[in-house]
Amino acid sequence: MSQHNNYVDLLLNDLSNFRITLFGLVRSVRLPDEVVKVIWQHCITICNQAFVEGFSNVKKCSNEGRALMQLDYQQFLMKLEKLTNIRPIPNREYVESYIKAYYLTETDLHQWMNNHTEYNHKQLTALLSCSAATYTSSSSNRKTKQRMMSLIDDLTNRK
Repeated sequence: MSQHNNYVDLLLNDLSNFRITLFGLVRSVRLPDEVVKVIWQHCITICNQAFVEGFSNVKKCSNEGRALMQLDYQQFLMKLEKLTNIRPIPNREYVESYIKAYYLTETDLHQWMNNHTEYNHKQLTALLSCSAATYTSSSSNRKTKQRMMSLIDDLTNRK
């Protein structure tokens, strides 16, 4: 089985250091458990946003690359659950759905984009570019890509 990317370990190391700092603060200031929980939820949400943003910077994506995205995120979740007692992991679906969208056909991607307005223009365009990159550059494919770019523009202009 493949090894996850190093950035996952770096992120988890930073979260581990944050945990130590937060624990020290909790002891000295006596933060309520609910406040600590909210702090962790925000940290995890920011990490999840960083995953999606990072994945949206991909210019080309093979099946192996898509699988590595999944592996990286699963590794992150597995180790994160050992660092914190936050359950369920907030916004987990936000990342998992985005990764799964890389596997969709253009027709299914069109429907997915209509149903997932939580992603920004850049993130949606990246999905389209990566899925379109695996197809031939026929004129019908160019028309499909143009139609979907119009959809992305419409969806993101509604926000």
